Amino acid sequence: MIEEIILRLFLEDRKYLDKYKNYIRLNYMKDNLSNLYKLYITMFNYYTKYKDKVIINYNDMLVEYNLNYTVEDKEELSSYLNRIYAIDISNTESIVQLLNKHKDKAIAGDIAKLALDLEDGTASKDTLLNKLKELDSTESIVTTKHQTMDLDELYQSQIASPGLRWRIDWLNKSLGSLRLGDFGFLFARPEIGKTTFLASEMTHMVTQTDGDILWFNNEEQSQKVAIRCYQALFGITTEQLFANIDEYKQKYRELIGDRIQIFDLEDSSNTKRIESIVQSTNPSLIIIDQLDKVRGFKADRHDLQMKYLYQWAREIAKTNAPVIAVCQAGGSAEGKAWLDLNDVDSSKTAKQGEADWMLGIGAESDAMSNSRYLKINKNKLIGDKDTKAELRHGNQAVLIQPHIARYKEMV
Repeated sequence: MIEEIILRLFLEDRKYLDKYKNYIRLNYMKDNLSNLYKLYITMFNYYTKYKDKVIINYNDMLVEYNLNYTVEDKEELSSYLNRIYAIDISNTESIVQLLNKHKDKAIAGDIAKLALDLEDGTASKDTLLNKLKELDSTESIVTTKHQTMDLDELYQSQIASPGLRWRIDWLNKSLGSLRLGDFGFLFARPEIGKTTFLASEMTHMVTQTDGDILWFNNEEQSQKVAIRCYQALFGITTEQLFANIDEYKQKYRELIGDRIQIFDLEDSSNTKRIESIVQSTNPSLIIIDQLDKVRGFKADRHDLQMKYLYQWAREIAKTNAPVIAVCQAGGSAEGKAWLDLNDVDSSKTAKQGEADWMLGIGAESDAMSNSRYLKINKNKLIGDKDTKAELRHGNQAVLIQPHIARYKEMV
């Protein structure tokens, strides 16, 4: 986790803390990473108390922690601290690059917030300009490197090196894997299986990366989504899951740790909150369900508001991790197997224009049928070595397995 690496560097050399402390997202850690938050507060308190100290060793950190917090499980604390101090920080240059990126993202997030506050009349122009100067200030001249035209490098980075692969192999052969910068969305009528699709595919992708999977949820209860993720990861029913709680807890901890992070988005949630969370984590994949409900942009027309929102999601994908969004299909898609661009709900062409890929999930009128119909309505992805050109805008019938929260291809 990025925050743990940064903490280790701060413990080893105070000068890095003094330079970057204003860009650490303590509020996010307080709400989502309470144990790590306490270590950061302990470090801040120690350096404040001992102004001549430039390093904090393990024993000093342990003593200071006990002075600040009641320790119920001393072995767990000791184990966690040992893990922090075991982090390799020998490549300081790469960590500093990480810190600078962290700093730029934090300032950019503040600028985005101030711009909206200025529009609402709750911030001043001078405040925004000062924050822009902060982003522009740099200690060295940075030369922007142009895109390489070396064909070998392009092939290795975009074709030979796969991104996040799909559980449904037909999607690997049609869309190809997801990489940094890729933004797309799936759409379907309510109760068709969008959440099950996400759980099925995401739990396959999480095993391919060490990064975090961020799932911003404003549809089903997050507890239900979490259970679906357990089911999809292990391919089991709820009866099997809850009959062996200790076993699956241990398996999940060993395989995933805390890398699947589900956040509830309430009516008051907006782009600012999502940006803050993204900037404070190390995402490899970002899911936004449902994107249309996220607040943050105003426009005279609904389709323009959607355009700005989907442009924002595209920028998140470009700078952080691939984004999978979800939206509803309109009434024209009811009982329809193969959905098309016109079935996307209430956007004219605003949403479609911003996406790199689009996947419609259709279903027959028969509510008892487990058949689902995948159709690729847009595909600008490059693909992988096994991607087939004839499938790029194809369609495929699949089966939904709601009892284990998975989709599978028909034999």
